[in-house]
Amino acid sequence: MLQQLTTSLQFNRENFDGFSLQEIYRRLLLPRMIEEKMLLLLRQGRISKWFSGIGQEGISVGATLALGENDWILPLHRNLGVFTTRDFPLGKLFAQWQGKADGYTKGRDRSFHFGAPEHRVIGMISHLGSMLGVADGISLAGKLIGDGAIALAFIGDGGTSQGDFHEAVNLAACWDLPVIFMIENNGYALSTPVREQFRCAQLADRAIGYGIEGVTIDGNNVLEVYETIRRAAAVARAEKRPIIVEAMTFRRRGHEEASGVAYVPKELIEEWEKTDPVATFESWLLKEGVLDQTLIATMREVHKKDIEEGVEHMMSAPDPTPQVATEMQDVYAPSPPIWNTLPTESGPELRLVDAISEGLRQGMEQDSSLVIMGQDVAAYGGVFKVTEGFVERFGTERVRNTPLCEAAVLGAGLGLAVRGIPSVIEMQFADFVSEGFNQIVNNLAKTHYRWGTPVNVTVRMPTGGGVAAGPFHSQSDEAWFSHVPGLKVLFPSNPYDAKGLIAAALREPNPVMFFEHKYLYRSARGPVPEEYYTLPIGSARVVRSGSGGTIITWGTGVSWGLEVAESLPDYDLEVIDLRSILPWDRETVFTSIRKTGRALILHEATLTGGFGGEIAAVIGEELFGELDAPVLRCASLDTPVPFNKGLEDQFMAKSRLRNVVEKMMKY
Repeated sequence: MLQQLTTSLQFNRENFDGFSLQEIYRRLLLPRMIEEKMLLLLRQGRISKWFSGIGQEGISVGATLALGENDWILPLHRNLGVFTTRDFPLGKLFAQWQGKADGYTKGRDRSFHFGAPEHRVIGMISHLGSMLGVADGISLAGKLIGDGAIALAFIGDGGTSQGDFHEAVNLAACWDLPVIFMIENNGYALSTPVREQFRCAQLADRAIGYGIEGVTIDGNNVLEVYETIRRAAAVARAEKRPIIVEAMTFRRRGHEEASGVAYVPKELIEEWEKTDPVATFESWLLKEGVLDQTLIATMREVHKKDIEEGVEHMMSAPDPTPQVATEMQDVYAPSPPIWNTLPTESGPELRLVDAISEGLRQGMEQDSSLVIMGQDVAAYGGVFKVTEGFVERFGTERVRNTPLCEAAVLGAGLGLAVRGIPSVIEMQFADFVSEGFNQIVNNLAKTHYRWGTPVNVTVRMPTGGGVAAGPFHSQSDEAWFSHVPGLKVLFPSNPYDAKGLIAAALREPNPVMFFEHKYLYRSARGPVPEEYYTLPIGSARVVRSGSGGTIITWGTGVSWGLEVAESLPDYDLEVIDLRSILPWDRETVFTSIRKTGRALILHEATLTGGFGGEIAAVIGEELFGELDAPVLRCASLDTPVPFNKGLEDQFMAKSRLRNVVEKMMKY
């Protein structure tokens, strides 16, 4: 374990001429000088926060130099050398750190939390392991496109304890993806030393469990890093397989500057300072006659000038002008128009499950790059047989079975989207999406708002109860996602809508949560046009006209609403199928309520925190004067979904719907 000095730098110049060595030194020096300047500005109170990578520059610079221009890098806090070696304009980079308008995220994020596809660099989010799955998707795209591009993803020693690390490495191993997982073992996860983080001798040893190669190197030796990554990249590119590289180094400053290093033994810092990657490399180059003091001074002067210009730009650049319209507009990428004139609801009678399958199949035919991923979706056809026959039609490259790793696969979907490849990810049951919640709400949903890249990922969600599946296979969890800006949430109730909406989702440049009710899969039937078509997202429809009161619903609630309306004809109820929950069609709902004066929101999800509460609140705010009765809700009980049929029937909103309708109409 990394408790004492374990490295003695021995540089080998066998494969490097003098010019190459000078260039490596120049590249190594720049991030160090930037850091020294930023630490000075921090002490002066001119910047707010800094994560220091002093002592770790050899890893970032060596690895970046070793990769090809088309290869992708996913860095973390302490990888400034990645950005400088990929020649990011310093003014724009520094502006990003200060939240300025011309930073990469327009002031919406800080530090290295951004993507710059033009530089083949995709930065982090604060959930440290989350980008490893994204690296899987980026490297998968390289295989599918055939451009030879690979991905290198950084992770710290602490981050290797997260499930995201295991899932992403295992997925890369199973799919033979050309990914380099670069572990920076710097001794501490914030203040927790490595002896309290893991029990293996070296983190690279974990590669054995995944059936892949792992190697441990001296991370302070820039030439060793360069040569190792150069060889690893060649192997990954040629043999299409992942590799773990553990770079031993040391974090000589705090996790971030405010944390300090009081928990680190002083003598340990002093020992590691002896192998400082910049100072030791410079000293060796002087001895080799590759550098002299004049050349060093010249390089420093050039760097200093560039840094000062960047700082001047950072300090003088304007802050973003807060504009609500701009902020709201940038949450979503612009949606495409519907495919064609909507066909009439005629054609062969299909079950809802068949309509979804047909929409997916036609979507795959329309877009030859579209990929489907999920557990058992290939030869088995998925547990509900939605993708049955797809692997024979489209092949295993486009219809991909996955291990049980929801988080990694969702991350891979984002990685594919970064490279312009759309994907469909099936959750075997909607309940299982909790395993990948972070990827959806923090990565997929926020990416376009942060740095403008469209995210064409559709997450299929077999959902709902009524099939005696118990508390872990029956939840209606659409409200989990309706609270997250950046997502779209669809929930069709019939085959015609299901086909048109799944086709629309596949073309949508924003992440879509597509809910498919399991009970409706084989019970809901109706005519479905054979041709390919898309329906507009965010458009409700009136499925029963009336003037006495309005039932607003979706999913199974539509059939329940129609049933109660038919059984109470004197009330002349209007039933609206939202179809889309996020966004939801306020205009159609408002028009109906202005006509009827009464509103009841019906949904299968539990009452408290259900999306019906949001609709009710908006109606109360906007249409209070139009109402002849309080806005009511009818939902399922605030309990987990029970297994026993009698208990489940009692749980369901349907069991109380008639009484709630009577209450609304008799007010």
